[in-house]
Amino acid sequence: MDRATMQERFDRLVWRVEEARIKRSEHHIVKIVAVSKYTDEESIRLLYDLGQRAFGESRVQSLQERVEKLDDLPIEWHYIGRLQKNKINHLIRANPFLMQSLDSLELAEAMQKRLAENGVTMECLMQINSAREESKAGVEPEKAEEVYLAIKESCPNIDLRGLMTIGAHVDDESVIRESFETTYSIFERLKNEGAQICSMGMSRDFELAIECGSNMIRVGSILFE
Repeated sequence: MDRATMQERFDRLVWRVEEARIKRSEHHIVKIVAVSKYTDEESIRLLYDLGQRAFGESRVQSLQERVEKLDDLPIEWHYIGRLQKNKINHLIRANPFLMQSLDSLELAEAMQKRLAENGVTMECLMQINSAREESKAGVEPEKAEEVYLAIKESCPNIDLRGLMTIGAHVDDESVIRESFETTYSIFERLKNEGAQICSMGMSRDFELAIECGSNMIRVGSILFE
């Protein structure tokens, strides 16, 4: 992709985020994570050059490769995919800025063991399956607060920073809105426990997510496809 096209797409995205943000509140701040799994290193460098700093990958192997190939840039890497337990050590080596997809207490305990063995910590978001879709990972909304507190209590090497969810995969906007509002209401209750990040919204629904309180969005196709 040429620079002019990328600039145009990025400017348009920023403008749309600004419009949605102001609808919520002029004091509301939203971070954009550019999901780079469908693009090449050259496009990541180009977007970085235009001012984007946070990038997300959904496969551990891809994250490791990107971290190595782009190690001359101080990119803020986010891991946003489902994590298999046999990939925990690989994720620790990649050392992302934020792991957004901690989807169960069981995974947290497995990560805790490896993190402690390596003498490191990792910042994470707990993923909630607010749409209650079988195809999606995440903690059930009813159990979210209990599991969040259990992870905080039993996993000292995991620094929980908040919540992540994927909006309902339907055309009915009211159903998507409900899935975002469910997560945001849990986030509000967990602020007393140090929750600061509510990561909701992707390329097709980020404006609605921001209106519902999201302060971090994960967008890829809108920039790279």
